[in-house]
Amino acid sequence: MKIEIWSDVACPWCFIGKRRFEAALAAFPHREAVDVVWRSYQLDPTLPEHYDGTELEYLSSRKGMPAPQVSQMFEHVAQQGKGEGLDYRFDKVVVANSFTAHRLIHLAAAHARQDAAKERLLSDHFEHGKDIGSREYLTSLGADLGLPASEVEELFTTDKYSDEVRFDFQEAQGLGISGVPFFVIDRKFGLSGAQPTETFTAALNQAWQDANPLVLVNSSEAEACGPDGCAV
Repeated sequence: MKIEIWSDVACPWCFIGKRRFEAALAAFPHREAVDVVWRSYQLDPTLPEHYDGTELEYLSSRKGMPAPQVSQMFEHVAQQGKGEGLDYRFDKVVVANSFTAHRLIHLAAAHARQDAAKERLLSDHFEHGKDIGSREYLTSLGADLGLPASEVEELFTTDKYSDEVRFDFQEAQGLGISGVPFFVIDRKFGLSGAQPTETFTAALNQAWQDANPLVLVNSSEAEACGPDGCAV
Protein backbone atom coordinates (compact mmCIF):
# COMPACT_ATOMS: atom_id res chain seq x y z
CA MET A 1 0.00 0.00 0.00
CA LYS A 2 1.45 3.36 -1.03
CA ILE A 3 0.79 6.52 0.93
CA GLU A 4 1.85 9.87 -0.52
CA ILE A 5 1.90 12.88 1.78
CA TRP A 6 1.97 16.39 0.36
CA SER A 7 3.31 18.85 2.91
CA ASP A 8 5.51 21.88 3.42
CA VAL A 9 8.33 22.01 5.95
CA ALA A 10 7.10 25.54 6.75
CA CYS A 11 3.66 24.23 7.75
CA PRO A 12 3.07 23.68 11.49
CA TRP A 13 0.00 21.48 10.94
CA CYS A 14 2.11 19.23 8.70
CA PHE A 15 4.32 18.33 11.68
CA ILE A 16 1.27 17.61 13.84
CA GLY A 17 -0.27 15.58 11.03
CA LYS A 18 2.96 13.61 10.67
CA ARG A 19 2.87 12.66 14.35
CA ARG A 20 -0.78 11.61 14.28
CA PHE A 21 -0.31 9.59 11.10
CA GLU A 22 2.79 7.91 12.55
CA ALA A 23 0.82 6.88 15.63
CA ALA A 24 -1.83 5.25 13.45
CA LEU A 25 0.77 3.56 11.25
CA ALA A 26 2.68 2.20 14.26
CA ALA A 27 -0.46 0.35 15.39
CA PHE A 28 -1.44 -0.81 11.90
CA PRO A 29 -1.04 -4.62 11.61
CA HIS A 30 0.19 -4.38 8.00
CA ARG A 31 2.58 -1.46 8.50
CA GLU A 32 5.49 -3.39 6.98
CA ALA A 33 3.61 -3.45 3.68
CA VAL A 34 3.11 0.34 3.65
CA ASP A 35 5.37 2.56 1.54
CA VAL A 36 5.31 6.21 2.67
CA VAL A 37 6.43 8.85 0.18
CA TRP A 38 6.76 12.55 1.02
CA ARG A 39 5.69 14.95 -1.72
CA SER A 40 6.66 18.60 -1.94
CA TYR A 41 4.29 21.53 -1.52
CA GLN A 42 4.89 25.22 -0.88
CA LEU A 43 2.35 27.37 0.93
CA ASP A 44 4.09 30.51 -0.35
CA PRO A 45 6.32 29.96 -3.42
CA THR A 46 6.78 33.75 -3.72
CA LEU A 47 8.57 34.00 -0.39
CA PRO A 48 12.10 35.35 -0.84
CA GLU A 49 15.04 33.14 0.06
CA HIS A 50 15.17 34.97 3.37
CA TYR A 51 12.58 37.20 4.94
CA ASP A 52 13.80 40.01 7.15
CA GLY A 53 11.27 39.70 9.95
CA THR A 54 9.63 37.36 12.42
CA GLU A 55 7.01 34.70 11.70
CA LEU A 56 4.40 36.94 13.32
CA GLU A 57 5.42 39.91 11.16
CA TYR A 58 5.44 37.74 8.04
CA LEU A 59 1.92 36.41 8.53
CA SER A 60 0.64 39.82 9.59
CA SER A 61 2.10 41.77 6.69
CA ARG A 62 2.18 39.30 3.81
CA LYS A 63 -1.00 37.42 4.65
CA GLY A 64 -2.97 40.40 5.91
CA MET A 65 -3.72 38.88 9.31
CA PRO A 66 -3.93 41.13 12.42
CA ALA A 67 -1.09 40.46 14.87
CA PRO A 68 -3.42 39.45 17.75
CA GLN A 69 -5.09 36.91 15.46
CA VAL A 70 -1.70 35.48 14.48
CA SER A 71 -0.64 35.24 18.13
CA GLN A 72 -3.87 33.44 18.99
CA MET A 73 -3.28 31.03 16.11
CA PHE A 74 0.27 30.35 17.33
CA GLU A 75 -1.04 29.57 20.80
CA HIS A 76 -3.67 27.17 19.46
CA VAL A 77 -1.23 25.34 17.18
CA ALA A 78 1.39 25.15 19.95
CA GLN A 79 -1.17 23.56 22.29
CA GLN A 80 -2.15 21.03 19.65
CA GLY A 81 1.51 20.30 18.99
CA LYS A 82 2.21 19.82 22.68
CA GLY A 83 -0.44 17.11 22.70
CA GLU A 84 1.68 15.25 20.13
CA GLY A 85 4.94 15.76 22.02
CA LEU A 86 6.07 18.77 19.95
CA ASP A 87 7.57 21.96 21.38
CA TYR A 88 6.75 24.76 18.96
CA ARG A 89 8.78 27.95 19.36
CA PHE A 90 7.15 30.41 16.98
CA ASP A 91 9.15 33.26 18.50
CA LYS A 92 12.33 31.62 17.17
CA VAL A 93 11.10 30.53 13.72
CA VAL A 94 13.29 31.80 10.87
CA VAL A 95 11.11 32.66 7.87
CA ALA A 96 12.71 31.32 4.69
CA ASN A 97 11.77 29.88 1.30
CA SER A 98 11.51 26.07 1.53
CA PHE A 99 12.23 25.18 -2.12
CA THR A 100 15.83 24.04 -1.60
CA ALA A 101 14.80 22.16 1.54
CA HIS A 102 12.32 20.20 -0.59
CA ARG A 103 15.10 19.41 -3.04
CA LEU A 104 17.14 18.07 -0.14
CA ILE A 105 14.24 15.79 0.79
CA HIS A 106 14.25 14.40 -2.76
CA LEU A 107 17.99 13.83 -2.52
CA ALA A 108 17.49 12.07 0.81
CA ALA A 109 14.83 9.86 -0.80
CA ALA A 110 17.42 8.67 -3.32
CA HIS A 111 19.43 7.39 -0.34
CA ALA A 112 16.49 5.96 1.65
CA ARG A 113 16.67 8.83 4.16
CA GLN A 114 13.58 10.78 3.15
CA ASP A 115 11.58 10.43 6.35
CA ALA A 116 14.60 11.32 8.47
CA ALA A 117 15.16 14.45 6.37
CA LYS A 118 11.52 15.48 6.67
CA GLU A 119 11.56 14.95 10.43
CA ARG A 120 14.72 16.99 10.96
CA LEU A 121 13.56 19.87 8.78
CA LEU A 122 10.22 20.17 10.55
CA SER A 123 11.75 19.87 14.00
CA ASP A 124 14.64 22.21 13.31
CA HIS A 125 12.36 24.81 11.77
CA PHE A 126 9.61 24.86 14.40
CA GLU A 127 11.36 23.70 17.57
CA HIS A 128 14.97 24.85 17.21
CA GLY A 129 14.90 28.06 15.18
CA LYS A 130 17.10 26.79 12.33
CA ASP A 131 17.22 28.58 8.99
CA ILE A 132 15.86 26.00 6.52
CA GLY A 133 16.87 28.23 3.62
CA SER A 134 20.50 28.50 4.71
CA ARG A 135 23.15 26.75 2.64
CA GLU A 136 25.22 26.24 5.77
CA TYR A 137 22.34 24.60 7.64
CA LEU A 138 21.25 22.37 4.74
CA THR A 139 24.85 21.28 4.15
CA SER A 140 25.19 20.38 7.82
CA LEU A 141 21.87 18.51 7.76
CA GLY A 142 22.97 16.57 4.70
CA ALA A 143 26.09 15.46 6.57
CA ASP A 144 24.01 14.46 9.61
CA LEU A 145 21.81 12.34 7.33
CA GLY A 146 24.84 10.65 5.80
CA LEU A 147 24.23 12.06 2.32
CA PRO A 148 27.21 12.36 -0.05
CA ALA A 149 28.71 15.84 0.33
CA SER A 150 29.17 16.20 -3.42
CA GLU A 151 25.47 15.57 -4.04
CA VAL A 152 24.42 18.04 -1.35
CA GLU A 153 26.72 20.62 -2.93
CA GLU A 154 24.90 20.13 -6.25
CA LEU A 155 21.76 21.56 -4.66
CA PHE A 156 23.52 24.93 -4.58
CA THR A 157 25.45 24.74 -7.86
CA THR A 158 22.86 23.11 -10.15
CA ASP A 159 19.09 22.74 -10.54
CA LYS A 160 19.17 19.08 -9.50
CA TYR A 161 15.80 17.87 -8.15
CA SER A 162 14.12 21.17 -9.03
CA ASP A 163 12.00 19.47 -11.68
CA GLU A 164 10.99 16.76 -9.21
CA VAL A 165 9.83 19.36 -6.70
CA ARG A 166 7.87 21.25 -9.34
CA PHE A 167 6.31 17.99 -10.54
CA ASP A 168 5.03 17.39 -7.01
CA PHE A 169 3.46 20.85 -7.09
CA GLN A 170 1.80 20.08 -10.43
CA GLU A 171 0.49 16.73 -9.21
CA ALA A 172 -0.98 18.39 -6.15
CA GLN A 173 -2.78 20.85 -8.38
CA GLY A 174 -4.02 18.01 -10.60
CA LEU A 175 -5.39 16.16 -7.59
CA GLY A 176 -7.18 19.28 -6.39
CA ILE A 177 -4.98 19.73 -3.34
CA SER A 178 -5.20 23.30 -2.07
CA GLY A 179 -3.90 22.86 1.48
CA VAL A 180 -1.54 20.65 3.44
CA PRO A 181 -0.96 18.20 4.92
CA PHE A 182 -2.78 16.03 2.42
CA PHE A 183 -2.60 12.23 2.51
CA VAL A 184 -3.29 10.07 -0.56
CA ILE A 185 -3.60 6.29 -0.18
CA ASP A 186 -3.10 4.19 -3.33
CA ARG A 187 -4.43 7.15 -5.35
CA LYS A 188 -7.93 6.11 -4.18
CA PHE A 189 -8.41 7.64 -0.74
CA GLY A 190 -7.59 11.18 0.35
CA LEU A 191 -7.41 12.82 3.75
CA SER A 192 -7.02 16.56 4.15
CA GLY A 193 -5.44 18.16 7.20
CA ALA A 194 -3.94 16.95 10.47
CA GLN A 195 -6.71 14.47 11.16
CA PRO A 196 -7.06 12.70 14.54
CA THR A 197 -5.11 9.45 14.83
CA GLU A 198 -8.38 7.51 14.87
CA THR A 199 -9.29 8.89 11.44
CA PHE A 200 -5.95 7.79 10.00
CA THR A 201 -6.46 4.36 11.55
CA ALA A 202 -9.88 4.02 9.93
CA ALA A 203 -8.51 5.14 6.55
CA LEU A 204 -5.63 2.65 6.70
CA ASN A 205 -7.99 -0.21 7.50
CA GLN A 206 -10.46 0.77 4.79
CA ALA A 207 -7.73 1.12 2.16
CA TRP A 208 -6.21 -2.22 3.13
CA GLN A 209 -9.55 -4.00 2.87
CA ASP A 210 -10.17 -2.37 -0.49
CA ALA A 211 -6.79 -3.52 -1.81
CA ASN A 212 -7.00 -6.98 -0.21
CA PRO A 213 -10.63 -8.17 -0.39
CA LEU A 214 -11.56 -11.43 1.29
CA VAL A 215 -11.82 -14.25 -1.27
CA LEU A 216 -14.16 -17.19 -0.59
CA VAL A 217 -12.19 -20.35 -1.41
CA ASN A 218 -14.76 -23.10 -0.81
CA SER A 219 -16.89 -24.06 -3.79
CA SER A 220 -19.98 -25.10 -1.86
CA GLU A 221 -21.70 -24.18 1.39
CA ALA A 222 -21.10 -26.28 4.51
CA GLU A 223 -22.81 -26.48 7.87
CA ALA A 224 -22.51 -23.29 9.90
CA CYS A 225 -24.23 -21.22 12.56
CA GLY A 226 -25.92 -17.89 11.98
CA PRO A 227 -28.21 -15.41 13.75
CA ASP A 228 -31.17 -17.79 13.34
CA GLY A 229 -29.38 -20.83 14.71
CA CYS A 230 -27.19 -23.66 13.48
CA ALA A 231 -27.68 -25.94 10.51
CA VAL A 232 -28.51 -29.57 11.32
